[in-house]
Amino acid sequence: MANSTDNFEGRAKHLMRLLQLCGGCVPLHRLQFQFSAKVIQTLLDKELVQVQNTRRGFLLEIAEDF
Repeated sequence: MANSTDNFEGRAKHLMRLLQLCGGCVPLHRLQFQFSAKVIQTLLDKELVQVQNTRRGFLLEIAEDF
């Protein structure tokens, strides 16, 4: 049985794949029920993603350096 660390890493990888398939960015509000704040925050801390304020909402996008 997989432990929670494996599941967490799997969710983070899934989020990165989703961003890649969606052209590099997704409205943040669309992710609130699919991914935990901890997964999103970890990717932000690793500087793999960034949040952009569009004045109409927030986008989670792949960091340019990635």
